[in-house]
Amino acid sequence: MEFFFEIHKDLPREGPGDSTSTKKAFSKLVRLPEKPNILDVGCGPGVQTIDLANLAEGTIHAVDTHQPFLDVLQQKIDDAGLQDRITLHNQSMKSLDFPPVSFDLIWSEGAIYIMGFENGLQSWKRLLKPHGYIAVTELSWLKPDPPAEIKAFWQQGYPGMKQLEENLEIIYKNDYYLIDYFVLPETSWINEYYQPMQARIEILHEKYKDEPQKLATLEDELLEIRMFEKYKDWYGYVFYIMQNKELE
Repeated sequence: MEFFFEIHKDLPREGPGDSTSTKKAFSKLVRLPEKPNILDVGCGPGVQTIDLANLAEGTIHAVDTHQPFLDVLQQKIDDAGLQDRITLHNQSMKSLDFPPVSFDLIWSEGAIYIMGFENGLQSWKRLLKPHGYIAVTELSWLKPDPPAEIKAFWQQGYPGMKQLEENLEIIYKNDYYLIDYFVLPETSWINEYYQPMQARIEILHEKYKDEPQKLATLEDELLEIRMFEKYKDWYGYVFYIMQNKELE
């Protein structure tokens, strides 16, 4: 994990995403209070956290377990003068320490997979107010029967990955109203994530040119990029926006 975080150090994002998609998803929350209480789960270095602060006048609690990411986000908060509106917490998403029924909106970009899509929606529901929203991005199969190569790749990398339609069923089954969903654009992967990662890998490749184990890890990261270039029509990150059905 130490080398994983070295690879991901100083990347603008820890997974595919973009500010336009964040704004698009937020625009679907038509009945959100004027000053909502927001929980950003798995915030990473916090690009979307700052976006949310610019989109809503409320307060944000941003959670991650990797302190260097939180340190980066704290600097962004200080630079933007948002100290009174964003609070950081070094906590596991598996044991969130907040009172029940606390939040108008729970947000998580590229992180719910750590819990598992259904487990995350079930576990976080207790924190949601009546009429509250959850908006998450989740890696999903976009078409059935993917080719064997990419199926095997993600079976190793994320065995819990499901078809988009299966995730919609999970949303309904766990007493949420589906507000909307959409697939993140290709630029979310290439411009916002893979290009910065490739630049980082080039630096580390030179730094660790005499360490075969670390070079193999870097090659694994590059393989993910090549898989996306070859099979991007078969899978992607989907933004799922839903509302708590428990209105009373």
